[in-house]
Formats: sequence, C-alpha cells, structure tokens
Amino acid sequence: MASSSTITIVGNVTRDPELRFTPSGQANTRFGVAVNRRWMDRKTNEWQESTSFFDVVCWQEMAENASESLPKGSRVVVTGRLEQRSYDDKDGNRRSVVEIIADEIGPSLRYATAQVTKNERRGGDFGGGGGASRPQPAAAAAPAAGSASPSYDDFGEEPF
Repeated sequence: MASSSTITIVGNVTRDPELRFTPSGQANTRFGVAVNRRWMDRKTNEWQESTSFFDVVCWQEMAENASESLPKGSRVVVTGRLEQRSYDDKDGNRRSVVEIIADEIGPSLRYATAQVTKNERRGGDFGGGGGASRPQPAAAAAPAAGSASPSYDDFGEEPF
C-alpha cells in the first residue's frame, strides 16, 4: 500500500493559473511555483542561490478560487502531496511529471497583506478532500424555492 506524504512549499507563482473543466464538469487549475533557496558558501564566503520549479494542481472550489486569486508573481504557501503522472507528448514519446496536488493554498503574509473574501459554498465536500457532505440542519435540508443557501449561522458555528 502506498503511503502519502505531505509537502509544503513557499514561493512565487510563475504563470497565471489555468482553469479548465473535465468532461464531467469538475474544475481543475494548474500553475507553477518557483521556490528560491539562498545560502552562504563557507568556502568562498559568497552567497549562492538556487531555484526549484513545481507544478501545482488543484481541484473543485479551490481550483476556481485559485484561478480568481493568484496572478503571476503572487507569493503563496502550498500544502499537498506529490503525485507522479505519465503521458504521451505530441511526438508520441512517453513523459513523466511530478506534480503537487494541493490540499491547501494561501497567500504568504511574510512581505504582504491579504484581504480574504469568503465564498458561498458551492456544494461538494466539507473539510477539504474528505468527500463527506456537510451536515444540513432540518430547516435547511430542503430550502424553499428562491430562498438563500444555508449560512454558518444556520449551524450555530463560526467560520473559523
């Protein structure tokens, strides 16, 4: 049985996120992140620098939110799992790529501030990837036509 490890990277978005939809209508977004590393070379007493590039993939609501929120150059924190995928390129050659499948994405607040705007839930899973539906209170289980979708107040809880 394969184990899943979590990876966290902090870096800058290298290309605007590209929002696409699967044939079944599921949203996914791909974008790149550059992670810079800087260290002092003790032999030469000079600063050295290295950059690693990662492809990030996110799904469902996070995909839509990322495509609306993360322009090229944004500093982000990405937590997810590494996944290897193989495909055939346009010349018929077999290629392999390692991607980060994002569980969470957020702005880095080390050198910037951010304004978070909470979206209405669009359905799907609750709690980030578990697949479990959010429990519905009795009054909100079958809302009347034209009524608003349930809010956090309907559940007697705070959003954070």
